[in-house]
Amino acid sequence: MKTIAQPPFDIVTDPPSAELLEVSRRELRETPEVREDAIKRLRELLHNATDLHYADDDDFLLIFLRPCHFYPDSALKMMRRIADFKKNNYPLMHNLSPEEEKLSFIDHRIVNVLTNRDKKGRRILIVSCGAVWDPKAVTADKLFRMFYLVHLVAQLEPETQINGVVIVMDFEGLSLKQVRGLSPSFSKLLLTFLQEAVPLRMKEFHILKQPYIFNMVWTLFKPFIGDKLKKRLYFHGNDMKKLHKHIDPCDLPKNYGGTRPALDYGSRDWYPCIEKYTEHFQRWNGYGYAAGP
Repeated sequence: MKTIAQPPFDIVTDPPSAELLEVSRRELRETPEVREDAIKRLRELLHNATDLHYADDDDFLLIFLRPCHFYPDSALKMMRRIADFKKNNYPLMHNLSPEEEKLSFIDHRIVNVLTNRDKKGRRILIVSCGAVWDPKAVTADKLFRMFYLVHLVAQLEPETQINGVVIVMDFEGLSLKQVRGLSPSFSKLLLTFLQEAVPLRMKEFHILKQPYIFNMVWTLFKPFIGDKLKKRLYFHGNDMKKLHKHIDPCDLPKNYGGTRPALDYGSRDWYPCIEKYTEHFQRWNGYGYAAGP
């Protein structure tokens, strides 16, 4: 009998607990005084940056302040990088909506978020880009838009803002079909996005089950990988014990040598959560440069 994964397929937008705020104080400088001053200053900077258009309520500004350790100037620079990314990739980013990508979520098992967090409170995103991925059915552009929608939902969680995200890329069964789907332009797009235009703490990137042909993919990716990402990038092949040095087995499904049940859920189960935040996506579509594309 198939079990229903717990907890529910939804994000948690509750205010951070005292314990979580202590983590943020220790790692991100967040105290009530620093938070209040940083929000006030970022709001002023944003109002003075007349070429930018973003919301300025407290919760929205915290999305950018937390990954920038509450330095308002850095947060504004991030907002500007995101505006640049949207402008430079306008055809891809224009009018993003869950409805447009629904079939990619419902009919394929490429992008998945574990229902549980790891011991460090981090969200874990698993991307199956080997045999599971059919690039003809889900093009590289559609794959990217799925990533983008998932990250827009994740940024609404205070716990994820504070503890960050871990990305696991599973290349099991990778063949030339998938390699052809990963063009140099897509590789540049994805890595520019991850390194410059994500308002989340990207803590670790794990490459798993990569066959020899993965070297062709790595040749595409390598030129676009900066020093900061290099330090957070780990290659494990089929050695799950190496992965377990970073993520406790008790937080991983059986698929990755963990003690949790094998994954029996995927993006189909998460799609209602993505759809639920359509209004957030619609607002986000309007953010960036005030003058439009």
